[in-house]
Amino acid sequence: MIRPNAPDSFFDRHYLWTICLVAALGGLLFGYDWVVIGGAKPFYEPYFAITDNPWMQGWTMSSALVGCLIGAVISGAAADRIGRKRFLVIAAALFVVSALGSAVSSGLFDFNAFRMLGGIGIGLASNLSPLYIAEVSPASTRGRMVSINQLTIVIGVLSAQIVNWAIARDVSELATASTIAVSWNGQHGWRWMFAAEAIPAIVFLALSTIIPESPRWLVRVGNVSQAKSILERIGGPEYAIAQIKGIQETLLPRDDAGESGAVDSLPWPALMIGVFLAVLQQWCGINVIFNYAQEVFAAAGYGVSSIMLNIIISGVVNLVFTVVAMLTVDLVGRRTMLLAGSGGLALIYSALGGCYWMQSQGVHVLLLIVAAIACYAMTLAPVVWVVISEIFPNRNRGRTMAIAVFSLWTACTILTFTFPFLSRSLGAHGTFWLYGVICAVGCAVIAKILPETKGQSLESIEQSWKG
Repeated sequence: MIRPNAPDSFFDRHYLWTICLVAALGGLLFGYDWVVIGGAKPFYEPYFAITDNPWMQGWTMSSALVGCLIGAVISGAAADRIGRKRFLVIAAALFVVSALGSAVSSGLFDFNAFRMLGGIGIGLASNLSPLYIAEVSPASTRGRMVSINQLTIVIGVLSAQIVNWAIARDVSELATASTIAVSWNGQHGWRWMFAAEAIPAIVFLALSTIIPESPRWLVRVGNVSQAKSILERIGGPEYAIAQIKGIQETLLPRDDAGESGAVDSLPWPALMIGVFLAVLQQWCGINVIFNYAQEVFAAAGYGVSSIMLNIIISGVVNLVFTVVAMLTVDLVGRRTMLLAGSGGLALIYSALGGCYWMQSQGVHVLLLIVAAIACYAMTLAPVVWVVISEIFPNRNRGRTMAIAVFSLWTACTILTFTFPFLSRSLGAHGTFWLYGVICAVGCAVIAKILPETKGQSLESIEQSWKG
């Protein structure tokens, strides 16, 4: 018999890892779809003749992010109404359509439309993959298991970087927009970068149909017997009974919550913390290094061919330090890691901005960029997803987490769209200094308002807000 608070060895880890990895494939596609455009950017921009049009450059880079906002909105109330699993399947189907559609687009309108569909898939997956994993995972390993989603995001990022590098043929350092537009890269190469995403998307579509539904959602809609069988498979009969009892207690009617479980019933501190962390994760500025790698590395003195290799180096560092985060998040705690990440980025950006301001170019700039990626990868990147997947109540976790995810993608859209203008008006140095100030403010706010959630069940976290 399995005790409710049994150590990890008492859980069916094979089954738990299997269903979590399948759900986390949404993260892999999120990462690939999010970053592939950065490597394709030097080639599709000349093809669509938008090289000298910052508005269209910003819109094309941001169109998928607009889709993310739509997906985040859809995922909230709908996931609370019809379940987590079905929307994971829908997200997988959208990734397939987006990958193939982007690859065959003949015009910029078609291209952006398919990118938006992929963005909707990202919006769904970015909410539901960590949400699903948090709801099936034991408290003692929830941080590590939710971090699997961040690991697959990073693997998706690295996969896109490697695919982009492998597909793109050598580009002369003297190449112009007009010569790139008529080259193999400009006509065909960038299309294969997007088409390659269809392979993992089809795998995700097939596997997402066979994983179980979230047991916490099943209890919420009254299907206790099915939830019990899933929880028994994870941790045994006593574990299942204890979990179902705790879940049911959080679903009891409350004076301040109507039958609908409206957002009004949510403790506002949790919502404010979730939204703040989601925005900080984006406005810390690290994503511009991925989405605008060409400009960032070019400003550091690197040519097109060297840029592609540097991007892969960045991706490998991102992967390695995400694994470090997985191994430490349940030991060190969420609050400590977020403080270290925001404070560390503030210091690194100060130095990086100084290098750009002094027009100092070379490997030391690359090392600072890599240090920023490493700092982000083992702190803000995974831990924010862990926190926002665990601080909201069972009654409306899908809906309230969607608010945080919507805020995240709104912040990401603003960041991506405004970077070309910030870079032109403030210069690379001023832009990184601005992001450094944002990180410093984030560090101060986290120190003041964020409680520690390490080792607590989702139900005990919810009860702490009520207290």
